[in-house]
Amino acid sequence: MKELDPLILLAVFQEMMGPLLWILLAIIVGGTIAFFALLAKEGGIVARRMISSQAAGILGGILALVLMVMVSSSGFTDAGGPADWFLIALVFGLGFIGAAILVYTVVGWFKPRKKISAA
Repeated sequence: MKELDPLILLAVFQEMMGPLLWILLAIIVGGTIAFFALLAKEGGIVARRMISSQAAGILGGILALVLMVMVSSSGFTDAGGPADWFLIALVFGLGFIGAAILVYTVVGWFKPRKKISAA
């Protein structure tokens, strides 16, 4: 394989994950749109909410690793070289970031920031 074809990657992920792939893609696209809409509505990031959502991101990273082990034919004990450990760290990081943004967005829409009035 001399070049990276997105359709080949899509076919491989579809084979590995089945219908879960489309559910995850819908969550990613919907969550991203909702996140940017929330940022536009609030005018920026709320630090307190971001810190608490990062705590939930740890659970998201762990769940991403569990999903990786479930859909692949190998586990953590099969990781041999630096490339394997880099991929494991990348999966955890993407799960962490995705879960943190998703939790931040859900909490932001259901518990909006209180406006402080200047009195």
